[in-house]
Amino acid sequence: MQLGLIGLGKMGFNMRSRLRDGGHEVVGYDPRPEVSDVGSLEELASALESPRVVWVMVPSGTVTEQTISSLAEVLSEGDLVIDGGNSRYTEDAPHAKMLGEKGIGFIDAGVSGGIWGLTEGYGLMVGGADADVERAMPIFDTLRPPGPVEDGFVHVGPVGAGHFAKMVHNGVEYALMTAYAEGYEMLAAEDLVKSPQAVYQAWSNGTVVRSWLQQLLARALKEDPGLAEISGYTEDSGEGRWTVEEAIRLRVPVPSIAAALFARFLSRQDDSPTMKAVAALRNQFGGHAVKRVSESG
Repeated sequence: MQLGLIGLGKMGFNMRSRLRDGGHEVVGYDPRPEVSDVGSLEELASALESPRVVWVMVPSGTVTEQTISSLAEVLSEGDLVIDGGNSRYTEDAPHAKMLGEKGIGFIDAGVSGGIWGLTEGYGLMVGGADADVERAMPIFDTLRPPGPVEDGFVHVGPVGAGHFAKMVHNGVEYALMTAYAEGYEMLAAEDLVKSPQAVYQAWSNGTVVRSWLQQLLARALKEDPGLAEISGYTEDSGEGRWTVEEAIRLRVPVPSIAAALFARFLSRQDDSPTMKAVAALRNQFGGHAVKRVSESG
């Protein structure tokens, strides 16, 4: 199958390779000429036979908005656009409407797998019309992991459903990573435990907490025991925040996901204003001792 692929970063570049290895003809476009197959979106459209299928794999927000708006000008009726980035699901319906006015179909595809997707395959969660999803199945089948379709691919529902599912996926990922990290800190704090890395490695088989994330932490600890080369400063890419916001809208309690998000905020503070205020209050109401800045070394 022929596919246009826009965005050849860490994931897009590997997706192009996996698709080509699977026998598809992929024409890639990226602003960086050293990785791009064509020089512009116009050239991309010209290089593809109608009806075209174009996969957008660029950062969410403004870049995605600009890319889809530009595609609406160079594609034609009967073409199909797949947004495989981490767009917020609420942006999908407006994109589908804008493209639909020109007879262009739209699918939102949540993609999981990171840098390992090239060899392991990508977990896919898609939203869109049945006919559009069926049309793109040869692409999805090549990108997903081998094995039963339902174990690596799901047509979640109409437009927006795929990115909603990916948002929740990433919220769950936040909570899982934090739980594994807290377990590591406890193991490292206890002198009885000779090697936290060995414990995490041993959890790889037979335990109820085994997972890919657990195995990646075991790998990271093997490469850098004590994680001495890594700062605790942790960014968040947006999906965790969106998950908490949507949970509030839906009145669904998500304490683990919310705590994991707030832990990332806390990681960026050299000194917590909140805890300074708590210390000041303890001193005010109870005369409890406080540690002055001059005493902290």
